[in-house]
Amino acid sequence: MAVVVVESPAKAKTINAYLGRDFTVLASYGHVRDLPAKDGSVDTDHGFEMTWEVDPKSQKHIRAIAEALKEDGRLILATDPDREGEAISWHLLETLRARRAVKKDTPVERVVFNAITRSAVTEAMQKPRDIDMELVEAYLARRALDYLVGFNLSPVLWRKLPGARSAGRVQSVALRLIVEREMEIEAFRPREYWSVRALLATPSGETFEARLVSLDGRRLDRFDLGDADAAAAAVKAVLGAELSVASVEAKPATRNPAPPFMTSTLQQEASRKLGFGAQQTMRTAQTLYEAGHITYMRTDGVDMAPEAVSAARATIASRYGDRYLPAKPRIYKSKAKNAQEAHECIRPTVMDRAPGDIRLDRDQARLYELIWQRAVASQMEAARFERTTVEIADARGRAGLRATGQVVIFDGFLAVYEEGRDEPSGDEDDRRLPQIAQGDRLSRAGATLVAAFDKAAPDGTEPAAIRVEGGLRRHPAGVIDAEGAVLALQSFTQPPPRYTEATLVKRMEELGIGRPSTYASIISTIEDRDYVRKEKGRLVAEDKGRLVTAFLVNYFPRYVEYDFTAGLEEELDDISGGRIDWKDVLARFWRDFSAAVSDTSELRITDVLEKINEALGPHLFPDRGDGSDPRLCPVCGAGRLSIKTSSKNNSAFIGCSNYPECRYTRPFGAPSENGEANGERVLGTDPETGLEVSLRSGRFGPYVQLGEATEDTPKPKRSSLPKGVSPADLTLEMALNLLALPRVLGPHPDDGEPVEAGIGRFGPYVKHGRIYANIPAGEDVLTIGMNRAVTLIAEKASRGPGGRGAAAKKPLRELGDHPDGGPVAVMSGRYGPYVKWEKVNATLPKTADPAAITMEEALALIAARASKGKGGRTAKGSAKKAPAKKAPAKKTAAKKPATKKSAGAAGSPAGKG
Repeated sequence: MAVVVVESPAKAKTINAYLGRDFTVLASYGHVRDLPAKDGSVDTDHGFEMTWEVDPKSQKHIRAIAEALKEDGRLILATDPDREGEAISWHLLETLRARRAVKKDTPVERVVFNAITRSAVTEAMQKPRDIDMELVEAYLARRALDYLVGFNLSPVLWRKLPGARSAGRVQSVALRLIVEREMEIEAFRPREYWSVRALLATPSGETFEARLVSLDGRRLDRFDLGDADAAAAAVKAVLGAELSVASVEAKPATRNPAPPFMTSTLQQEASRKLGFGAQQTMRTAQTLYEAGHITYMRTDGVDMAPEAVSAARATIASRYGDRYLPAKPRIYKSKAKNAQEAHECIRPTVMDRAPGDIRLDRDQARLYELIWQRAVASQMEAARFERTTVEIADARGRAGLRATGQVVIFDGFLAVYEEGRDEPSGDEDDRRLPQIAQGDRLSRAGATLVAAFDKAAPDGTEPAAIRVEGGLRRHPAGVIDAEGAVLALQSFTQPPPRYTEATLVKRMEELGIGRPSTYASIISTIEDRDYVRKEKGRLVAEDKGRLVTAFLVNYFPRYVEYDFTAGLEEELDDISGGRIDWKDVLARFWRDFSAAVSDTSELRITDVLEKINEALGPHLFPDRGDGSDPRLCPVCGAGRLSIKTSSKNNSAFIGCSNYPECRYTRPFGAPSENGEANGERVLGTDPETGLEVSLRSGRFGPYVQLGEATEDTPKPKRSSLPKGVSPADLTLEMALNLLALPRVLGPHPDDGEPVEAGIGRFGPYVKHGRIYANIPAGEDVLTIGMNRAVTLIAEKASRGPGGRGAAAKKPLRELGDHPDGGPVAVMSGRYGPYVKWEKVNATLPKTADPAAITMEEALALIAARASKGKGGRTAKGSAKKAPAKKAPAKKTAAKKPATKKSAGAAGSPAGKG
């Protein structure tokens, strides 16, 4: 039987059912080998030779394939039809050759199919080919580039930029996009403008809205009505106007459907409509593909196979009727540069199989429905509209208004699907207008706009606070006439929106950064590194991400340039197209990149931090508005604020240059709007001591402090703010209660010892003796009562010695004292009975009876356990006698990769940039 290898067991099961008994279908479970996470895996001195290492988890899968090949020497590699799939086939073949499971005369074939259907698979089997080495070389070049950047640039970050974890060839460019958008938002200054609209009535009594577009014969630009007084004057002009319809212009318009999905557009639309992240979208699509429901989901192509087009047209005709079917099929052209990578679009494998026709879980069903709708709609007739513009004139010449709207004449593809929008368009064209004719005299319709006026009132505006001036009702954000027919509303220009995953993918695609198979991993990498966080679906740059970006922009500017990264992607495409040599690309890149890395070797951390101080100045030290130096220390008034580094936790924070005389610090973050770092302020005076109580910020977050540091009191009393307490809401009373912690709740009912509540290193707690129990989120350390505290302490004690200070569990049996001192006991544990002496725990053999174990047997078990160097502190006496010479070697060997190797792994961008 021929051996067919695919990536996943689900795919293997489906294909095995199609091929039958003449084939053995096995899974490689993805990549079988990769570059070891250590220096030298890409040898830049010897033609970029790459050292590969078989993943230990892959060994059993390779063994299974090798065993199967003993019965039938024919090997068919049927991995995915892209660079990554080609690389998996190549890695597998090289590994099998190294094991001599594949010999020179072994028949090896490569087959590809774009969908896992019976017809697609059987047809592919009839068209075998060799492994496409141009695609493999493109993969090798990408993997080498990502490795060289990860293992050379990341160590520079670790040494020069505390807290930074890694940099990557593409991830750092994606991060720069997010950081620069955040800086645009912070630099943005909103500008006020007002708009005026009126509710008008036709002679037949039908109403519609129109907006003011000209005043006193002059066309209004966006900012011409710049304040409430100008808006009020415009409202009066509309009220005094004699309005009639000057013209009605109706124009036909059409809208064509969007092309079927490729990877990037699927990720964007799933984000907009389903709320899926890129990773979730690709995982779900992978499941649909492996089950044979959709075509391959990693593609740059939008073209659809002719048989699929015919099937889509038949589905449209049968479900929606012939009028929804265009005379000719719609043809979409792919932008992919290389024919062998321009796969078909993402579409259902069976076009007439609607979402309700197959059983899927919720996420799969929702994504399949999106793919089906988009694919079917892409072959449907265009939607037709009639767009109407009504110009309204004033007989007195003061005011001109305009109303726009549209009517759907034929819905076409909109009967099935409409593409989502990343941001609200604000387009008024969707409004339906009543029957209007040129020359119609118009009147104002009253009261209808009052609700919009009330809604626009700032929070807390009481009805009584709305004033009346000159016959108009006004509040800070609106002006309306007494009848409620003409309304002016205040607006402000908005900063550019933060990226969502959808808009980030779209922007990267526009810039030519990354490829379909990399978008999801790029986004997840920068999130996992804590460089960005997701907030209400938007990607927000964290301070750590700003630090990394500022460093790279200042010291490695070329390698985070959008054009440079896009150009490198094009070179990789040229490699896969056979137009350039992959090692030439690597040589050119390495020559300049290694020189840039070498240039940073002499950099001093203080110089780097000062450069970043300047680069992030507007974010870290914004203008206070009083002409003072924004970097002047708010506590001592003499030192300058700067980024500092902590050797304890390898992090960055803001501190004063007058340290240790001035110990002012705050976390590395944005200051508050009033110019005081993180809202630092004086809350008042403690009535008992007369000392000032202040809110401050340290490297570990906000805290309250009583008084100042003096020679007599070098460490004034402080208390951290509990989670959930906002610094903005903190009052003097709350601060004094926090400073009074820990507070005694009363005597414990069992032994009379005091029970306390306080805030410690790990958050709020209650304490009894040596037992500390965390107070759960949502409960207040300042108000927790005695009964609840006793319950928490009892729960913690019942868990045994797993937590610090927990009450000891009662032994099953006490055997006596150890020869070196200390009791030996038989205990009951989570994984069965064991003997315990000091910190050595030795599990009893399954054959041993806990009730019959002797002291001699217990001592032997304890000595054997202690000799392994585990289970806590090395045992006294017995541990010394035990033959423990091999244990340190084992321990060192286990730890060795975790030093340099694991550091390299942290810097490696997982093969996807």
